[in-house]
Amino acid sequence: MGRVLIVEDDDSVRTFTERALQADGHVTQTASDGDEGLALIRAASGAFDLVLSDIRMPVMDGIELAENVAAGYPDLRILLMTGYAEQRERAAELNGTVVGVVNKPFTLAEIRNEVAKALAG
Repeated sequence: MGRVLIVEDDDSVRTFTERALQADGHVTQTASDGDEGLALIRAASGAFDLVLSDIRMPVMDGIELAENVAAGYPDLRILLMTGYAEQRERAAELNGTVVGVVNKPFTLAEIRNEVAKALAG
């Protein structure tokens, strides 16, 4: 199991995702926007196995977060999630930086499977 940082501005999605991953045995931490997520990553010196981040968020979006993480912690895996087609296109430009993009809304089984695949590398 892994140590996963969930960065999501929607409380219900963040809670659902955290519970789903904890039920799989992952240790989770959460942040409500990219700026907070980046601060947690820096405080932990990048000691997460995966960052699971929404793309569309206030303050710092998931794309900017991914770019910052890749610059400072190039080995840290990043999995993005979005419900917007245009955001998927933006994420495609980060090929090599992110391990994938999960479509929202997702089911319990889908998010657990996507995280397992991302952690398996």
